[in-house]
Amino acid sequence: MKLACPSLDGEVLSISHPVYCVVQEADIISTVEFNHTGELLATGDKGGRVVIFQREPESKTEPFSQGEYNVYSTFQSHEPEFDYLKSLEIEEKINKIRWLPQQNAAHFLLSTNDKTIKLWKVSERDKRPEGYNLKDEEGRIKDISTVTSLQVPVLKPMDLMVEVSPRRVFANAHTYHVNSISVNSDYETYMSADDLRINLWHLDITDRSFNIVDIKPANMEDLTEVITAAEFHPHHCNLFVYSSSKGTLRLCDMREAALCDKHSKLFEEPEDPSARSFFSEIISSVSDVKFSHSGRYLLTRDYLTAKVWDLNMESKPLETYQVHDYLRSKLCSLYENDCIFDKFECAWNGSDSVIMTGAYNNFFRMFDRNTKRDVTLEASRESSKPRAVLKPRRVCAAGGKRRKDDISVDSLDFTKKILHTAWHPNENIIAIAATNNLYIFQDKLNSEMH
Repeated sequence: MKLACPSLDGEVLSISHPVYCVVQEADIISTVEFNHTGELLATGDKGGRVVIFQREPESKTEPFSQGEYNVYSTFQSHEPEFDYLKSLEIEEKINKIRWLPQQNAAHFLLSTNDKTIKLWKVSERDKRPEGYNLKDEEGRIKDISTVTSLQVPVLKPMDLMVEVSPRRVFANAHTYHVNSISVNSDYETYMSADDLRINLWHLDITDRSFNIVDIKPANMEDLTEVITAAEFHPHHCNLFVYSSSKGTLRLCDMREAALCDKHSKLFEEPEDPSARSFFSEIISSVSDVKFSHSGRYLLTRDYLTAKVWDLNMESKPLETYQVHDYLRSKLCSLYENDCIFDKFECAWNGSDSVIMTGAYNNFFRMFDRNTKRDVTLEASRESSKPRAVLKPRRVCAAGGKRRKDDISVDSLDFTKKILHTAWHPNENIIAIAATNNLYIFQDKLNSEMH
């Protein structure tokens, strides 16, 4: 993707209400995830629903047009619950969705709310059996004495039906809120992480899991940090990483011990004492961590920056990108309105050469690791009409010189935030969740070449 002259065009998929309506809390998108081929895209929302979009095949009448994403299936993944022992309500909000690699005609995905993880099977049916010997057309059992001849049942074509069914429910293993799930490269196990513990599950076993990380102190008054995100290495099934609210990353090797309380590597950037402030610890908390597709690098996001770490260098990040440094002077007001605690996610492109993360005012940022160029783009209905080319946006600091189309930092809308993003695993297609709208953009240069 050429960031010097970005030419993303896109489509808007509104999966709830038009923008002029009051946004319902349940309709706010809380996670976005492409499957391993990029043909399916799943979103979860605060109402516990999962919406799956499927990429349409290229049109025969327009062979050079890329297939668009249309709604494939919608289902209710989680319902609100109540923990009677602790007198706590458990929200239905979908925290994370992770696809399993496709093994047959069906697709499988994991979805989780704060406490319960579920495995879902998504399959298609376009034929129905007819001609049963012991059942009538409505499915009622026949009187055997009336059966005078035997016939071979046949499959008759029917309208395509997408069926979604729960296959496993993994519950009662987390005391605290689940913030991450990650499928292992062995495709048999996955892990789930909450604030203080990480559990390892087998996909076929629901009644027990193995605790592989436990940072809960004996006395909770001694608690100094919490787990914020965790992910398995894409190729080595024994390695995983987890991030903390102190800004550190710990790489663990499950071959060393059953309980990975002792990390193999600790990635931590030394703090500049001269730059320390009241907000230092809050803004250094890592909100997301992602392995590169190659498995060589780690991408992390804290409040103001995105960082790329080399697994072979623990002392400092390989690259640091300022996402919205102009907010540094606004930290006090962002603390007062709780925005400073927002958890932004980050994503790699398919070749690990470009990274993407969200910001405020429905802006999202892209950084080219090779050319060191960056761009700010906006996901909004006004600027994202179908096939419209996105124009770069620029935010100027308070008191700075403004150009014609610049937006002042004082004019930013902090209620409009891009927290959740996803990048197609192979192509320059991105999905951006902006409140209750899903935006899908693709590289125009790339689409014209196909």
